[in-house]
Amino acid sequence: MEKLMLLPVFAQVLLTSIVMILMGRRRIKAAKTKEINMSAFRTMDLTGANEQVIATSRNFDNQFQMPMLFIFSVLFCLQFGLADLTFLVMSTVFVALRYWHAIIHTGSNNVRLRFRVFLLGCLVLWLIWIRLLVLAFI
Repeated sequence: MEKLMLLPVFAQVLLTSIVMILMGRRRIKAAKTKEINMSAFRTMDLTGANEQVIATSRNFDNQFQMPMLFIFSVLFCLQFGLADLTFLVMSTVFVALRYWHAIIHTGSNNVRLRFRVFLLGCLVLWLIWIRLLVLAFI
């Protein structure tokens, strides 16, 4: 079971990499079309960039927020020998919600739907941490 717990982590790393590549492609395109001046990248001042460039950059930043708490939860789960099917399913659901959030954020950017998916992901992450806390101290 321990090795299977790494699969959602690898999926999260893959998502971060995909968003990074998409972000780079969108930034390069904006620079080539003179939408963004190359000097803007010194300070990452994306003023004047289109919504897709900004949203993708923000989403890349998002991949180093809640997902880091998820990765720590997996590390603790593995460290304490608590890996089981429930943690695996919860982890998979969390990462699936992160993919859905990223697709919305870098695509249609429907704020209401994106926020609901974000909150659902946060709820799953809280449940992971609560279960981890309870099992670690039983």
